[in-house]
Amino acid sequence: MAMIADNLQQVHERVAAACTQATRPVRSVTLLVVSKTFDAGAVREAVAAGEHRFGENYVLEGVEKIAALADLRAQLEWHLIGPLQSNKTRIVAEQFDWVHSVDRLKIAQRLSEQRPAHLPPLQVCLQVNISGEPSKSGLRPDEVPDVARAVDVLPRLTLRGLMAIPEPATDLAAQRAPHRALRELLTRLRAGGLTGLDTLSMGMSADLEAAIAEGATIVRIGSAIFGARGIRASG
Repeated sequence: MAMIADNLQQVHERVAAACTQATRPVRSVTLLVVSKTFDAGAVREAVAAGEHRFGENYVLEGVEKIAALADLRAQLEWHLIGPLQSNKTRIVAEQFDWVHSVDRLKIAQRLSEQRPAHLPPLQVCLQVNISGEPSKSGLRPDEVPDVARAVDVLPRLTLRGLMAIPEPATDLAAQRAPHRALRELLTRLRAGGLTGLDTLSMGMSADLEAAIAEGATIVRIGSAIFGARGIRASG
């Protein structure tokens, strides 16, 4: 408990320092605790330390964790941040609060059709392959405007913004460049009429400062909180 709580404090201090450096209010950046490969007990420790937003990469692992923490469901917010296949959209629509990794219109349409009517709209982001990596999921930047307009009118969903996992870089300027490109893309979408978009999900343990400097509103932090990854679950 002490380790996770201490690590969380250090991460919040990093976020605050980055916000100060970027002349941004700390409240403009939300910390999403990435709990993939760590068990429900670790999540409980993070909850006890004051967190309530958690990101999962693997659908089945996330669903198992949501069930194991059912007693806390009302106070937790579950975000899917990993790839989503068509055959798993129903369970995600039923169980999660956010999906950051919508990378094609078909996925959004299925989530919209399968989101239960008694739940609030599912909050979604479009994943953009901002660095153009062949092995990475996400829409090409030039594909985003048309897909965004189509997703924005789907029922049972609320399009919130964009997500990216830029190619790793060690130099701050190199880290900032793809985050800046994602911010500029969001700005163009808003100027084109999608004025409700307010979310840039970008920045992880190694590059959160660069992401915040370029306008991140959600940073997805795991290893700086929980340590090295465990063996990943399937799904």
